[in-house]
Amino acid sequence: MERMDHLEHLDKHLVDELAQVARETIRDELREQTRKQRRKATLYAASGAVALYAGAAVALAVGLALDIGLPGWAAALITAAILGVVAYALRGAARPHTTGTAERRAELSHGAEHAGQGPAVGGMPPAGPGTPYPPMPPTAPAVPGADAPQPGVTPGADHVDPQNPHHRA
Repeated sequence: MERMDHLEHLDKHLVDELAQVARETIRDELREQTRKQRRKATLYAASGAVALYAGAAVALAVGLALDIGLPGWAAALITAAILGVVAYALRGAARPHTTGTAERRAELSHGAEHAGQGPAVGGMPPAGPGTPYPPMPPTAPAVPGADAPQPGVTPGADHVDPQNPHHRA
């Protein structure tokens, strides 16, 4: 009996030791990855700072070139306008492409309601641009063991077209 307690103590000690080694290994690996990511982030930041100064030098050169034929204030104003247009174009390039303006989204939502598909959630179809739901077949599919529908007859007593329903008052 005493030998069993001793073995249980050894097993617990071995498990604790293995867990400690695993924790230290994971910690060392995470430190190494963090060090690499920190270095990469520092290089990106330095690259951005140098690019900012390079852009300022180009803007200064454009302003000085315009200053040859124009007054200083006009050259600075034109340079600022050029930089504003470039910034606007870069912002537009950075944005994800959408299906259109707010009016287009409202149009899609309005069209979905009139097509009998209910309002589109958030003004946009759930699956992106296009038809929010797959098209409905003209007749219900045949179910084994049930009465088969007559060819050319739409099931249902009210004969409502699912693509253009008539709402009851």
